[in-house]
Amino acid sequence: MLLSLSIRDFVLVDRLDLRFDTGFTVLSGETGAGKSVLIDALGLLLGDRADAGWVRHGADRAELAAQFDIADQDSVVQLLEDYALEGDEGLCLLRRTIDSSGRSRAFINGQPATAAQLKEIGEYLVDIHGQHAHQSLLRSEAQRTLLDAYGGQGTAVTAVRGAFQQWRQLKDRLDRAVLHADEHSAERERLLWQIDEVAALELLPDEWMALQTEHARLAHAAALIEGCEAGLSALSEGEVSCQSMLASTQAQLGALVDYDPELQETIDLLASVEAQLSETVYSLRHYSRRLELDPERLGEVERRMDTLYRISRKYRCEVEKLPELLEQWRGRLNELGVNEDVEALTAAVAEAEQTYRALAVELSAARASAASRLGEVVSQEMQTMAMAGSRFEIALIALEQPAAYGLEQVEFRVAPHAQAPARSLAKVASGGELSRISLALQVVTSQLASVPTLIFDEVDVGIGGRVAEIVGQLLKRLGQRHQVLCVTHLPQVAACGDRQFQVSKHQSENGIYSRIEALDDRGRVEEIARMLGGVELTDLTRQHAAEMLGIVLA
Repeated sequence: MLLSLSIRDFVLVDRLDLRFDTGFTVLSGETGAGKSVLIDALGLLLGDRADAGWVRHGADRAELAAQFDIADQDSVVQLLEDYALEGDEGLCLLRRTIDSSGRSRAFINGQPATAAQLKEIGEYLVDIHGQHAHQSLLRSEAQRTLLDAYGGQGTAVTAVRGAFQQWRQLKDRLDRAVLHADEHSAERERLLWQIDEVAALELLPDEWMALQTEHARLAHAAALIEGCEAGLSALSEGEVSCQSMLASTQAQLGALVDYDPELQETIDLLASVEAQLSETVYSLRHYSRRLELDPERLGEVERRMDTLYRISRKYRCEVEKLPELLEQWRGRLNELGVNEDVEALTAAVAEAEQTYRALAVELSAARASAASRLGEVVSQEMQTMAMAGSRFEIALIALEQPAAYGLEQVEFRVAPHAQAPARSLAKVASGGELSRISLALQVVTSQLASVPTLIFDEVDVGIGGRVAEIVGQLLKRLGQRHQVLCVTHLPQVAACGDRQFQVSKHQSENGIYSRIEALDDRGRVEEIARMLGGVELTDLTRQHAAEMLGIVLA
């Protein structure tokens, strides 16, 4: 339930703080005074799109805040917990700011939030019926949505839509598979022999690099053997070798170290050189023993390299990337295998269609039941709205082709009297009748709403007199189940309210601004009298207003 609303620098309002109670609350005022400001402010707090036009002229930003009692709203409490936006127990505070550049910020329980989160939470808190709601009743989509909402078929509608989309997606895949069957078959055959050709190579990881290294060694084996022999001769095996000369030098210097100890450092360095030279000779000798001329192996390596290079050129790919190309082909072949399985796709399409039709038939039955119930209760309400003898019906017209929303189109129909056939609402209802039927529908469907606060923004346009009084009684009756706020210009409706706010427009040196204030009994008499009699109020008009309110004037 809405507990309070705070508005700062919003449109024509500079500062406003209102508190609300249960029951039926009325907002009234002269035309142009800004009666819908409260509705607009709540709409923004519930996630409507914001722009700079909402900021009062001359102000830097507009600020809006509303507090709700959510003690009995388990869905809202859970949603706030899911978003980690909890506040004081049993309360929910929504706040929004809009600066003069149009930038908007939203807060829930003092924590930053998004407009989408405001909208999601707001759907559980407030239901707003706009003043042009009756115009949407002429659209088939709106009629179907209203019927499904009345019948509580939201889950069923979602399931039918999902099943239809699954069916259509599979059908599109099947159509594409049939259309491209020959093309895919040719591609599949080509991939098969390409895969066989490359897979037969059995190319190992890093094999190409190893082959290149081995080929270089085998192709230059003679030069390598010759170089190793020359090196060993110079270092160790020749008559005059490095090792022999190094040994001779060490012996000569060793004999002189007694004469000058400083030579010992040089002798030590020569010993280190001798050790490294010995390791070098050992390594070179070990390497040379593995070298041999092997023309046969060289031929094998060259033939393998030639095969790999030829295949890589054929497919315009580097040799080392042939395994990667092979995996790509295999992946594409798997895709074609699924797409080309026309028989399996045909069976899947048939199964998806069967699932859709089964769900759609269940939805049709539920719609038929809801249509009968809704037709009866709306017809009963219409009898009290100067439409005695009229009848409201809902026709379910079978579609030639199944649709995402089901197997039928929904059409609201009305019969002006008992003997007349029911015809499409768009063809037979006048503006006033359409407004009354719309209100009857809103009252009936709102009785089932789980949302605690219902707001009606001048939904009584086009009616008056006795019908207006009946509408007021309907809204008052609705206020026994929900918190009801109604913006109205009809005194008959306003008189039925449990309490009343007056919206007025004032001129100051800073411009025009609106005020909204709660009225006491005397204030309500004056306001109802104004709504009855216009500018010039008489005692008789005030007496009439007091009678409507059930107030005895002193």
